[in-house]
Amino acid sequence: MSDLTGKILGWLGIVIGVVGFFFAPIWLGIIAVVLGLISLASPQKVLAWIAIILGVIVLLIQIFS
Repeated sequence: MSDLTGKILGWLGIVIGVVGFFFAPIWLGIIAVVLGLISLASPQKVLAWIAIILGVIVLLIQIFS
C-alpha cells in the first residue's frame, strides 16, 4: 500500500472515529477500527493506531453507558 493511501485511510478513520462520538457510535466505531487495521499495511503506523484507538474508545463508551 502506498504512503498516500495510508495517509488517506488513516485520516478518514480518525475523522470517522471523532464523528462516532456524536452520531451512530457503534457503526462508526467499527468502521474507524477497520480503516485503522487496513491502514496498518502502510508506512503510516501512527495514523492507523490513532484511528484504531479512537474507534475502540467510541465502542467502549457506547457499550458501558
